[in-house]
Amino acid sequence: MAINLKADIKPISYIKTNAADMMKYVNECRNPVIITQNGEARAVLLDIESFQNMQTAFALMNILQLAEKDKVEGKFRDAQDVFKDLKKKLETIK
Repeated sequence: MAINLKADIKPISYIKTNAADMMKYVNECRNPVIITQNGEARAVLLDIESFQNMQTAFALMNILQLAEKDKVEGKFRDAQDVFKDLKKKLETIK
């Protein structure tokens, strides 16, 4: 997804007058469109699938960050110990 400076950066006035075309573009090309106002980048128009993928990636990164923090703080257990404990608990339920 390389940015195409001519197609992927548009002023807000262009977006307003060509909204349907811009929606079609981002959904077909999967390229975000940077929206400018007074010559400055102000917003991004993005297809919903790419947005959802970004949200999922951010959530996974957050989980990894929390896991790394727990590891550094020594807040973890060996997987074999965890499975042994789970097995014992399941045996008491039977």
